[in-house]
Amino acid sequence: MFTSFSTALSALSAHSTAIDVVGNNLANLNTPGFKTSVVSFHDLVTQSLGAGLGETQVGFGVGRPTTIRQFSQGAIQSSNGALDAAIQGDGFFIVQDNSGALLYTRGGNFQVDKAGNLLTSTGERIQGWTEINPATGAVITSGAIGDITVPIGTLKAPNRSTAFSFDLNLNATATTGEDFSTAIEVYDSLGSSHVLTVAFTKTGTANEWDYSITVPDADLTSAFTPVTGTLTFDETGTLTSPAVTDTMPQVDITGLANGAGDMSLTWNLWDGVTPRMTQYAQPSSVSANAQNGSPAAQLVRVGLADGGKILAQYSNGEQAVVGQVAMASVRNPESLIAMGNNNYQLSARSALPAIGLPGTGGRGSILGGAVEYSTVDIAKEFTNLIVLQRGYQANTRVVTAVDELSQETINLKR
Repeated sequence: MFTSFSTALSALSAHSTAIDVVGNNLANLNTPGFKTSVVSFHDLVTQSLGAGLGETQVGFGVGRPTTIRQFSQGAIQSSNGALDAAIQGDGFFIVQDNSGALLYTRGGNFQVDKAGNLLTSTGERIQGWTEINPATGAVITSGAIGDITVPIGTLKAPNRSTAFSFDLNLNATATTGEDFSTAIEVYDSLGSSHVLTVAFTKTGTANEWDYSITVPDADLTSAFTPVTGTLTFDETGTLTSPAVTDTMPQVDITGLANGAGDMSLTWNLWDGVTPRMTQYAQPSSVSANAQNGSPAAQLVRVGLADGGKILAQYSNGEQAVVGQVAMASVRNPESLIAMGNNNYQLSARSALPAIGLPGTGGRGSILGGAVEYSTVDIAKEFTNLIVLQRGYQANTRVVTAVDELSQETINLKR
């Protein structure tokens, strides 16, 4: 009978722990990326009474409960944060704390400090790659991960124009001497703009137009010599000369008055094997134009795009990838130890994490401009709370009953 004291006390301790877990779940109802924990009870060893054949078995109560964190997918909601990110699927963001330890998190509320480091909302540094391949402009992801540092307040160097193009139609019904002109802005090595004007004049020959390309003399130290040539079309209005295999017209600009380097621009008359110029019985007009230069530009903002790419947007409208967020997958995430601040640490039972790009190797995808909500189910937690409360109350009744029986037993000697 007197073992009932310890049995009931073990139940009180276990239910108290379980209520603590439920309380922690409810406290983190609105914590982004939080994963709910469940409590697993197990009984203690039993004793056999009588002949020892197991006819009568009495247990010693309930053992210390174990908690299991359930890494199920939380609801993903869009957010207004340019650096917010959510993981859809398995995996974790990798962060480094001030002591240099690597931790893992599902919380995606990121921010940038004054040095340009990408941080979690609690100050841990996000890990990934920032080395850029100068030839392709892509992030090199084959090396070791490190802190992600984004450019802050930097000025993007100008890009000198080397090619331009027009998608346009020249009127097939134009009379001899009728002209049409269009212009495009190109940029030198200092980022200064220069207006390139192309004038088309219908010749006396059918399906033939002359062109003349000029640059304002005020931009140069000496007068510019126009670049001239002839465009020829066939009876269907398709450009035939210059042909796709011919050398495209070149515009060489030397002696710029502002001290910039000389420029050499190629006029791309073909898009692959498709001519950009046509001659149909429609008014002469430009449908599109393009050139590959840009002026110097100020960094406007930095954002996180789908796939974990860090994008820098500049004042000239250009965007450039400046980093890539890394992800880690752990085969048994239930073994991770919660460290607070939405972070987890490997335990002795944890499998080694596999680090790589989102969407590869079983890792989930990263959604930019979104946040993963907590997986706490408030209705289920309240139900668990009621059940655990009743279990605690029932075991207090056992303690009271055993106390009364012990008092009756003591009174037998009187």
